[in-house]
Amino acid sequence: MINRFSRHIAIAALLTTAFITGSPLLSAQTDTRSAESSSSGIVRRNAAAVEAAKSAAATGVTERMQHRFETTRDVGDADRAWMRVIYRQLDLDKGANSALYYPVDVIDGDENLFRIIMRLLMDNRLAAYEYLDGREIFDDKYRIEVRDLLDKCYIAYSEARNFNASNPRFIADEADIPAAEVTRYYIIEKWEYDRRNNRLQSKVTAICPVLMRTGEYSSESEPMPLFWVKYDDLRPHLMTRAVFLSDDNNLPTATYDDFFTLGRYDGEIYKTRNLRNLSMKQLYPDPEDRKRAQDSIQASLDNFDNKLWVPSLAELTAAREAATDSVAAASGDNEKTTPSRTRSRTAKAAAKKSKAKTRKEPKAPKAASSTATRSVRNRRK
Repeated sequence: MINRFSRHIAIAALLTTAFITGSPLLSAQTDTRSAESSSSGIVRRNAAAVEAAKSAAATGVTERMQHRFETTRDVGDADRAWMRVIYRQLDLDKGANSALYYPVDVIDGDENLFRIIMRLLMDNRLAAYEYLDGREIFDDKYRIEVRDLLDKCYIAYSEARNFNASNPRFIADEADIPAAEVTRYYIIEKWEYDRRNNRLQSKVTAICPVLMRTGEYSSESEPMPLFWVKYDDLRPHLMTRAVFLSDDNNLPTATYDDFFTLGRYDGEIYKTRNLRNLSMKQLYPDPEDRKRAQDSIQASLDNFDNKLWVPSLAELTAAREAATDSVAAASGDNEKTTPSRTRSRTAKAAAKKSKAKTRKEPKAPKAASSTATRSVRNRRK
């Protein structure tokens, strides 16, 4: 009886201490009771958590993937010392970019990049923004309605079963998606120098599919940029899609995200962000001048890292020895060439002296002509 009484006193003291000090003991018990119903055993979750789980299930993006992209931040303003925005054009007829084009048709669940983007747009799991000539604005004002996009591309579609105003979803036949006509992409790269980590990093920020379709009054294909898609919105879906990067290995060991993150594409620079907002073609009308400017920009980006690192003592010693050897080799060549020059100059001087000392021999008289007659003035009397 005494032991039971002392036990109750100890429990009461423990609860009083937890209440005064704010211990998580009571809060944990309260949360457990609120989360689980004692009568039915049904777990009641927070409404925000339920909505997040639904959106994750709809987009196919897990909480782990979302957490990864939330923790992956851009370079902060305090650490950003230099930045440059590069616009590239990816032609899919190049071998390095063929992974974005093939397979044109869906084969065993494999589909190319444009089919992936269109499927996400029609499922209302991705946002597309208008292609504005010379500028990019990613806000709701310039967001494209999927219905207008489908009408623009002449794609036959129908509304999905669960279609509503807040969740507009469409379905279309695979044969109606013009995947074969999208043979070009525009991408935007952002190059940033992080002074804290002393490194230059680049990332793709946006992608624009370009539809190459023959015009009404011309037989040549004309580029028709469709829309911009933010790469951060597309990236979680690309991480789950395997892609072939080499014909030598038929095992898909990479994803679409690896293709863009590792820079496996081959793109021509068609514009850089500038004050006048002009393209490379407008700045350099001559093709040769434009090619030299593009190569110069690419070389400056490639060689940027070489200027960031201070050479080590071994590298300085090797460079000093190489410079000493080159100087010694140059001086040796000068010593070898100096005597020959001196000999040649001495020989020339001696030849001049010998010519000066040598007496000039009188010229032989000219033979008289048989028909010539003596002058009357010089005739002896």
